[in-house]
Amino acid sequence: MILAGDIGGTKCNLAVFEERGSSLQLAFKRRYATREFSGLEELIERFFRECVAESGRMPKGNISAAGFGVAGAVVDGRLVANNIPWELTASALAPKLGLYLEQLSLINDLVATAYGLVHLAPEDFLVLNPGTPQFNGNQALIAAGTGLGEAMILWDGHQHRASPSEGGSADFAPRTEREIQLLQFLKKRLTRVSCEEIFSGRGFRKLHEFLDAAVVHPTFDEPEAASASEITQNALAGACPVCVEVLDWWIEAFGAEAGNLALRVLAYGGVYFAGGIVLKILSKLQHSNFCRSFAEKGRLSSVLSKIPISVVLNEDAPLLGAAHQALGTVSATRRERNEILFELHPERARQPQ
Repeated sequence: MILAGDIGGTKCNLAVFEERGSSLQLAFKRRYATREFSGLEELIERFFRECVAESGRMPKGNISAAGFGVAGAVVDGRLVANNIPWELTASALAPKLGLYLEQLSLINDLVATAYGLVHLAPEDFLVLNPGTPQFNGNQALIAAGTGLGEAMILWDGHQHRASPSEGGSADFAPRTEREIQLLQFLKKRLTRVSCEEIFSGRGFRKLHEFLDAAVVHPTFDEPEAASASEITQNALAGACPVCVEVLDWWIEAFGAEAGNLALRVLAYGGVYFAGGIVLKILSKLQHSNFCRSFAEKGRLSSVLSKIPISVVLNEDAPLLGAAHQALGTVSATRRERNEILFELHPERARQPQ
């Protein structure tokens, strides 16, 4: 069995897959609220119990490899995250799963999503701009949710390889006079204004308060991220003019930030959008200035207008990517074992395994 997880600041998806040669078949999957658990180990134990109770499968002791996409930077096998309240290290987690360290893949969630893209069907994507894709061109991935995640998908001459980025922690760069005023407004409240402060769930209330502090909604007494859903729902329903203006502004500015990422990566192969916010505002996104603000980069505007833009509709992309990365460690271990076996016993290595 392969254990896989998509570990975010708000929710976690866990799944076990059965190996089918070079492919995987889903055996059991569950979603949990991150902050209901003190750590990933507690969450996995709960998942294992539910898997046995509901499917009859016994994952514990039968896991051949595990992969987790986590919302944050993974530095020397340790999670460094702003939005996940756990201590998490590969060296501590692996033995608790009965695995060697090399059997555990702990990677950034956007990297996991990037590796999951090739395992999705055409209907798992919504094309916003068909553009003129370059098959061997670099690609980029950006996801807005509890935080802002970015990743680069680089062509190495033979294949695309995903590379993590902490672009969400980069400084917010205003483009217009209004955005300059927004930055000045936020600098009075924050030590530093990163892109994530605007282009994540907690950015919606900041924009709303900047536009009109006198208009207050029920969730404004809760943490900032709680207001994102209420503001977007009000905007989509046309129930609050300020909310409508917030959503229009957020979409346009988010498109511009995605265009910045495309410039940095030279993503001629395409830019992919994931994350819960984009999916919730999809109807608005399709009829907005999003693609125009993405491409408005002076003399390079004509270049960016040819970059394909797609939304990832399947929220299991990071789970699939993490699972296949784990499967890759199993395949590598088996190849290494067979090579050693061939050296020691050539006649046995030729026999079917």
